Amino acid sequence: MPSIDSFSTASTSVQLSCIPSDTTGIERIMLAAQGDLQRLLSTFFLRPIFVEPVYADTSPRLHSASPDYAITQSRRVHLVCAGKVVCVATSTVTLTSPVAERLLLDEKFPIGQTIRKLGQSPRFSLLNVETLTVGTKRELRRTYTLETEGFSAEILEVFPDRDMFIRGEAWLLEGQTERDVTCAPVTESHVKPEWLTLSVVH
Repeated sequence: MPSIDSFSTASTSVQLSCIPSDTTGIERIMLAAQGDLQRLLSTFFLRPIFVEPVYADTSPRLHSASPDYAITQSRRVHLVCAGKVVCVATSTVTLTSPVAERLLLDEKFPIGQTIRKLGQSPRFSLLNVETLTVGTKRELRRTYTLETEGFSAEILEVFPDRDMFIRGEAWLLEGQTERDVTCAPVTESHVKPEWLTLSVVH
């Protein structure tokens, strides 16, 4: 696999092969995220990250999810900060436990928060990384899988403009007036439901 995450009593090592040579340190941190991308983005921008669903197509729920009766969902969400899309995530999720089914489909937790609620460290495989130029923007893309008991997902994430990792706050607020900024620093309150946002508490 293109990623190796190993540790011993004295060291920790993360090896990412097939990574474009021009990726920066902060980009490699995002590429190695294992279900905690929202947390890392919130830390980078020091603002909440909102999850805005685009679509979710779920297979029939005739029985509770189990190894003998898997429930699948194809979904896409936008991760949004300060009114700007910082990542588009398209996923295919397979549920084989009633707990995972309840968290994702009934309680509407996003994928990363579902894994955190399950209380297990997922198995992570980074399958592919690409850099593309789309119009005037430089995109960064990764495809990976997350697996834990009762839950698995294959996810394509697209970071629409790599300049966000270089310019940070300036990129986030570019072209916006103070009144346009809908995603204030993490110390302020918001009216969106708790599951739609992840903030880093200091």
